[in-house]
Amino acid sequence: MQHAYIFILSAWMSLLHPFFISLTEMRYNPASQKMEIAQKIFWDDLEVAMGNELKEKVDFLNPKDKAKLENQIKTYLLKHNQIWVNGKLLTLNYLGHEVEEDAAWFYLESSQAETPKTVEMKNTVLLEDFDGQQNIVHVYFQSKSPRSMLLGKGEEKGKVEF
Repeated sequence: MQHAYIFILSAWMSLLHPFFISLTEMRYNPASQKMEIAQKIFWDDLEVAMGNELKEKVDFLNPKDKAKLENQIKTYLLKHNQIWVNGKLLTLNYLGHEVEEDAAWFYLESSQAETPKTVEMKNTVLLEDFDGQQNIVHVYFQSKSPRSMLLGKGEEKGKVEF
């Protein structure tokens, strides 16, 4: 009975206080010498953030112009993500996205980089639009276990060492 009460209370609280989170996974590819980035964001939150920034309505699932939407996504993500490897700022390239129910995966890759000793990321995705937004970043390199960062308002940039 106590477990049911806790579950009901938690469900009720989540309805009153929604959480805002994104997930970024980065992997260094030694063959291409690039960082490969997959970023999972709730598409409805991204619609709000992009709409606020662009000063126009964004319809993620049913865009009138798919090419325009892709360009808007690219512009937004490249503005709100920066990556440094061993202290050197990398150029990011937007590759595309795929929708997965209530969220979407966005794919980026970096310019070539040295073998990482340190990886830093500045991630400001959704931070201006949602109080309590947290951006989780997992960096994978030479192991199955990631090094992780929790970024948010006031702590937009983090660093991991290998």
